[in-house]
Amino acid sequence: MDGGAIDGNWYLAVLGFARETPWLQGFMALFTNVGLVLLALLAVVTWWRMRPLDAARMAAALWVPLAVALAYGLSNLVKVLVQEPRPCIRYPAVPTVATCDYVTDYSFPSNHVTLAVAAAVALLFAARRTGLVALGLALLVAFSRMYLGAHYPHDVFAGAVLGALVACLGLPLWRPMKALVDYLRDGALRPLTGTGERTTVAAR
Repeated sequence: MDGGAIDGNWYLAVLGFARETPWLQGFMALFTNVGLVLLALLAVVTWWRMRPLDAARMAAALWVPLAVALAYGLSNLVKVLVQEPRPCIRYPAVPTVATCDYVTDYSFPSNHVTLAVAAAVALLFAARRTGLVALGLALLVAFSRMYLGAHYPHDVFAGAVLGALVACLGLPLWRPMKALVDYLRDGALRPLTGTGERTTVAAR
């Protein structure tokens, strides 16, 4: 797939903005990966906070890493099926903030964005306030991927859609996941799932 034919002009426009903002380049280069680390930390904190609460809350917290793992697998599958070259390969004469070393790594969709949005949307189900913070981080990660020249806009959009859809798969799984948490709380995995009451209070 030729990504440049879809939104190559938008990609070039973002790169133009990146060249005009050298003071922002270092932050974006750092945050594109640090943002994922911060999202992982939010997931861990949310899991810890849910341990003394009911099974519904804990099920929501445990769904976050599961959603991220599933989204990552699907994203890589789509990459192999579509095989879209990175935009820096399509436009070799255009300088990018990030080094163009993606010869063997396809562009569509963005793995970074898929993971970030999957985590953020899943966190919204577990703890809304934390999820809103996570969503802000995910949006910044998404912009950083274009700013650095690593992805076309449509790569980022597709990653966001894929991540959100995977995270929403947790909704029909809520009942069996709550039952699983209750079961695990009676066994050896109790330190993982906490000691909360068997209630069904909605997550906030």
